[in-house]
Formats: sequence, C-alpha cells, structure tokens
Amino acid sequence: MLTRENIQELLRPLTDTESGKSLVELQLIRDIMIKEDRISLSVICLSTEEQSRMELEQRVRELLEAGGVGNVHIRLRDATDFERSQIRGDSEQEAEEGSDGKLKGHAAGLEGHELINENSGVHFIAVASGKGGVGKSTVTVNLAVALARMGKKVGLIDADIYGFSIPDMMGMEEGPIVEEGTIIPVERFGVKVMSMGFFIRENSPVIWRGPMLGKMLRQFFSDVGWGELDYMLLDLPPGTGDVALDVHQMLPQSKEIIVTTPHATAAFVAARAGSMALQTDHEIMGVIENMSYYECSSCGQKDYVFGRGGGARLAETLHTELLAQIPLGAPDNHISEPDFSPSVYKAETQTAQLFADIASKLISKCEEK
Repeated sequence: MLTRENIQELLRPLTDTESGKSLVELQLIRDIMIKEDRISLSVICLSTEEQSRMELEQRVRELLEAGGVGNVHIRLRDATDFERSQIRGDSEQEAEEGSDGKLKGHAAGLEGHELINENSGVHFIAVASGKGGVGKSTVTVNLAVALARMGKKVGLIDADIYGFSIPDMMGMEEGPIVEEGTIIPVERFGVKVMSMGFFIRENSPVIWRGPMLGKMLRQFFSDVGWGELDYMLLDLPPGTGDVALDVHQMLPQSKEIIVTTPHATAAFVAARAGSMALQTDHEIMGVIENMSYYECSSCGQKDYVFGRGGGARLAETLHTELLAQIPLGAPDNHISEPDFSPSVYKAETQTAQLFADIASKLISKCEEK
C-alpha cells in the first residue's frame, strides 16, 4: 500500500516556475489522506489564473496515475498573500517588520501555519456526533472552559459552520478585531474562540458549497493570531460531511471525542462518526454520554428520560472508554451576572466538576505519552 512519503515522491517533479523548487519541498502539497480505494490531497496554488490551475491539477493526476494511483480527489486552494510572499522570497521586510525587527502584519499566518504542524506541540481534540441535538457544542464549550480553569492555554474553533452557536453559548457580545492584518480571536473564560458566527449578521444562513467551507476553516488556522496554545478544540458539525472530512485531512494528528445521548438510535448514528475517525487514523479518546438522566433538585431521584446504556454500548463498539455521563440540565446563570453565559456551568457546580474530571482524563491521555 502506498504511503504519504510515496505520494510525495511521485509529486516531487512538480516545481514552482519562479523559484524552481519542488512544490513538495515548498509544502504546497498538503492534507494527503490514503484510503484503500482512494487518495485525497490539497494543492496550494500560487497562480490565480484558471488555466494554470487546471494544468497543475492535470499534471498532479498524470504523475499519480503513472505511479499506479487511479482514484484521486484533489482540492485546489489559493495561496494566502503571506504564503505567496514567503515562497516568492519577498525581500521588502519593511512591510513585515516593525522598527524593532519583529514580524507584524502577517504574523498570524505564520502562527497558523506552525499551529497545524504535527510538531507544534498543540493537542488537537475534535468533538463529533452522529446527529444534531445531542449537546455536542455544550460539551465542547464546557470542556474548553474546564481545561482553561486548569491553567491550560485553550483555543476553540466553531467548525460547525452551518450551525455555529459557540459565541452565543459563551455569551460573547463582541466580535474579533484586526490588528495590523492579524485577526485576534475573542477570549472569554480563558478560551480563545473563532467562529463563523462572528461574521454572519442577523443570523443569516450560510449557503456555501464544501470547498468554500474548507477554505474558511483553513483561514481560521492561517489568518488568526492564536498565540501560544496547549489545546485546540474543534466543534465539528454533526455527521460525516465535507467539513468533518476537511478537518481529518488538515489535522491527521487530531484526536477525537464522540458525543451521544443514551438513546439507542443516537448511539447507533454516532457510531458512523466514530467509524470515520478510525478510518482516517484519528485516535478516539472516548465517548461522552450527554443528557444521561434528569436529577430532581428536591429529592435527588434520577429519571432516565432518554433511556439507558447508549453511551456504554457506543464506547464498546468503538473500543474506547466512556469518559462521563452528563445529566440533563442547564446552567444556573442570571443575565444580570457579569460572567453570564447561556451554556457555561459555574466552576463550583456538580456538572462543572464532571467536565473537570473529563479534562483531567484528557490531560493524562495527551501529556503522559
């Protein structure tokens, strides 16, 4: 079976017309993913001319076919201004440096490029579900906050581009700002957040095709000044669509958490998301069963309104562990409070402690290897 290195070797003859360097050497061939019957990859295009792009795509196909690869899916993406200037060897450093010699303007591009590098030291955790309505975003938000409360530097990308909800769930009223060409993420509860919700006005629908969604997602990495991070959480859209596939291609080192409810059907559907993670070599860190039960505040009796056992069965199916069972409920927050947010549990609550326990498990899994 062909490896990533084999594919890179097959494409090494592709060169940049100006520098003469291989596109592989310039890291313009990315997101290589190999399955039994198909290979997919991304090609970063320095030229914006449609004819040049078509010729480049055709050349990629010819080289791969000559190497025995018949079924290939190619995504073309325009290089950012920063990527283009770096590759072209832009000598006008005045546009990039201040008087102190430090990089400005496109610093976020460099940070983003380094961020998704496998050697960046950032632990990527994607939170997925098979269907909507299981509380995946609520889990993501509270898990991110729990990690931040433990002193970790945390970023959160709302990758559910059609159903973005993170800014509202965290009570964010301000959007990101741009400083010298760098998008500064919004920070709350110690978590740096980037979401499509910051750029859509009046809750308008996002009517985009898959490639445009993938481009926006990559910009969340390349054009945002994340600074130093320990963990980056991604709230994936439900199911196994284009955005989920883009994340798997962009971040082969990412780990994954699957969220379900106790209901047998929800767990059955969630198994598909878990299967996608396994097929793309993403490690599944565990299953979180949300809305596991409702606990009466007066008598403490637990009612299992959505059934029982779905999370445990899903964990067994995916050969992983059940990280926690989160009760059905809502944070006891009030709009008048300065730290109000619709979905973040206060640190002293029982549910917040459950998320703290999950965060501790994830830290052990990520940092003790």
